[in-house]
Amino acid sequence: MRAEIVVVPHTHWDREWYEPFQRFRLRLVALLDEVLDTMEREPAYHFTLDGQLACVDDYLEVRPENRDRIAALVESGRLAVGPWQILLDEFLCSGENIIRNLELGMSRADKLGGAMPVGYLPDMFGHTAQMPQILRKAGLLHACVYRGVPSSVTTDAFAWVAPDGTALRTQYLPAGGYGNGAHLFSDSTGLAERAAGFVKTMREWHGPEGALLAMYGTDHSAPVRGLPEMVAAIGARMDTLSGYIGKYSGEVDGLPRVAGELRSHARANILPGVISVRAHVKQAMGRAERMVERYAEPLAALWGGEWPGRFLDMAWWRLVDAGGHDSVTGCGVDDTAQQVAARIAEAEHLGQAVRDMVTARLAGSVPSDGVLVVNPTPAARRGVVVVDVAGVDPLTGPSGAPVPTQPLEYAPTLLLDEEMDAATALTFVHGTELYGQHITAWSVEDGTLTFTVARETSAVFDLDDLRAATAGVRRVRILAEPRRTVAALVEVPPLGHTSIRPAPYRPSAGEDRPALTPVRGGAEVLDNGLLRVTIAGDGTLTLVGADGTTVTGAGRIVDGGDVGDTYNHAPPADDLMVSEPSSVETELICSGPLVAAVDVRRAYRWPASGDGIDGTPELPAPARSARTEEIVVTTRVELRAGEPYVRLRVEFDNRCADHRVRLHVPLPAPATESHAEGQFAVVTRGLTSEGGCGETPLPTFPASSWVAAGGVAALLEHVTEYEVADGELALTLLRSVAYLSRNRNALRPEPAGPQLPTPAAQSRGIRSVSLALMPYGESWQEVVPQAETFRHDLLVVPGQGGRALPLPAPASGLSVTGDGVVMTSLRMRDDRRELRVVALTPAATEAVIEGAFTQACHADLRGRPGDRLPVADGVLRLALKPWEIATVQLSG
Repeated sequence: MRAEIVVVPHTHWDREWYEPFQRFRLRLVALLDEVLDTMEREPAYHFTLDGQLACVDDYLEVRPENRDRIAALVESGRLAVGPWQILLDEFLCSGENIIRNLELGMSRADKLGGAMPVGYLPDMFGHTAQMPQILRKAGLLHACVYRGVPSSVTTDAFAWVAPDGTALRTQYLPAGGYGNGAHLFSDSTGLAERAAGFVKTMREWHGPEGALLAMYGTDHSAPVRGLPEMVAAIGARMDTLSGYIGKYSGEVDGLPRVAGELRSHARANILPGVISVRAHVKQAMGRAERMVERYAEPLAALWGGEWPGRFLDMAWWRLVDAGGHDSVTGCGVDDTAQQVAARIAEAEHLGQAVRDMVTARLAGSVPSDGVLVVNPTPAARRGVVVVDVAGVDPLTGPSGAPVPTQPLEYAPTLLLDEEMDAATALTFVHGTELYGQHITAWSVEDGTLTFTVARETSAVFDLDDLRAATAGVRRVRILAEPRRTVAALVEVPPLGHTSIRPAPYRPSAGEDRPALTPVRGGAEVLDNGLLRVTIAGDGTLTLVGADGTTVTGAGRIVDGGDVGDTYNHAPPADDLMVSEPSSVETELICSGPLVAAVDVRRAYRWPASGDGIDGTPELPAPARSARTEEIVVTTRVELRAGEPYVRLRVEFDNRCADHRVRLHVPLPAPATESHAEGQFAVVTRGLTSEGGCGETPLPTFPASSWVAAGGVAALLEHVTEYEVADGELALTLLRSVAYLSRNRNALRPEPAGPQLPTPAAQSRGIRSVSLALMPYGESWQEVVPQAETFRHDLLVVPGQGGRALPLPAPASGLSVTGDGVVMTSLRMRDDRRELRVVALTPAATEAVIEGAFTQACHADLRGRPGDRLPVADGVLRLALKPWEIATVQLSG
């Protein structure tokens, strides 16, 4: 039996979960103190620190004096750290967040002696399709997984194949996952028998030759004393995970192949309910990631001055920290969720600060009565923006030509008209500021003091002169300059900017006006020439696309019981589904020609809570309460010029508990599969999910920016749970639950954690979800560019220059075009701009990159430059394989 077993001592460290971060950290410090002492005392001891540098960082913040001790053990090969910064949830982070996590962990591990060269993914709730390509492009030749592996895998190693064809040798952890060897050394007696049983079990997976991997460790575990002696007693040896896997080359010939994502329930629970619980945290994560990835970094790289690297680093630290597999998932206690939400908010604030710094720099060249419009996408756009401007003149662009507009709202011009003496009125004046605006003029007539105010002023204001002229004032009036909120249709260069302002305009004879198919809207029908939306009496929508594709009954709201927990949805045994409203009202908000919108208000009676769900065995089967709450769901239905999709904002006050709310969209055509975008891929899924381990395999799946099936797509602002069933696409808007894990969950045979109450996971209060629905005729590929514009609105910033300034000419930043080509990142790295794109297409394509650069080269996912690329007149033509993630660096 000698050397048949390789023992890998380790800990699986949930950074935060059923206790918040700082409480777990206290235990981490004690554990690592013991690990360091043990390893220095026993030279044969090896330890694998869970594949995440966060453990080291969290420890060294408390024990900075021990850095050199850790570095010495890492350099010796006895302590394995990294390559991740944190063990993430792969489906609830953007693809870019995954890359930054790996980049951060590997670079920090390098400073301690080097990262473990294994993509260690021990406890994630399934794995994304592109992970093999990501790991390979970061220089890693191996992965190691536990959950999500399908039943077709019958060996402890397989070739995991990404959509682009990258095949990575992947170590599977069967028969107990990352704790498959935890029982071996429970005590010193019976060692030989337990070892023999382990060998027998693992030989069925591994085959007759070679050493067997025994992962000795569990959640938050410390090393057992005397382990080297017990390992020696069974003729085994001790090593790190990288020491064991590193004995194999990265070759995959002869290994069984598994393509795409790993989300099977066959071998282990994948706990899919984490996708939909605490939905507001997922919304916040989506906003923050977009703010940093697609606004702050690209704008700073193209239009900023000095690169604000430290601010962006801090934003990424927080996004990566929030992405932990017990963090953004929402499956921790309420204290943990609160801390995660605070991190995400800080990341968004940091991104906003950088964005605002850059746009303020650009807005300094735009007159103060004008508006700067910035395009965050790398293709030229014509889109609707909502601006606040003064006066009544039409809006014009830099060329002086008119901009199509639609008035939406007029601000009040009479701010005050009351009997008041001047002394009281003057207490409202602070410098030139009055009622939040600035005094442009004043007058006194017939005992009335009249102030005229505006957003800005050049008037010289002398308070002493005013006091001298206001004797006998009995009335005070404040008049504001006319202001209006206007929808405007503007054309903006790729990753560039333009500007508009009110100005007198008289069209000349025969002048061409911008081509525009107007939006026409009424209380029942909205139409923009690309999409016709009819609102039925029950509040649902009929959508008819330009090619005739028709969706009937879209937007039905269905409320059902959920007596599960943060990990798994579980309906009551006798569920009550509520889908018919008790009343429906519609209100026309605006009717075109650029924007038409209707508010649809539907009232429902939803059961107030679940009954019999506190986990005690003697209670009857869980059900929904007889008591109900009236819930009004308001859906803003909005159609804009030039958009082939209808925007929806669904809002309601959640005063109920223990339930799930979904929005249903009937499919125009039968579908046997769905297509969903996420993490650099479009994943095609069937209508069922493979089961086998005990957890009921509900066919609910995550989608990041869109999901499509049967001719209709939902465009999304954040990761959303969906299901295709009974000819409909169902999108989860809200899931309210009472426990972290329920001991009695009808759809999961074993607890997923401690049964702790999570009252905040009921998500009470005002809940709002924005999405869009788009019929399509031929292929889901039609959806890709539309999702990009839906998720990345044009940015509007008030001008900050003098009124005498002319509007600056439109300026282009960087153009990236190509069939299925999507930009995922643009930032500065040293003195080069680094651009990342992905080919979201099953066919080879070409990215055409145009901008102010003369040199280009490939780079890996760690930013290390590679082969030079030919550039001609500021144009780079980059050939891309299907589903390829490509990183290039641009300079000169």
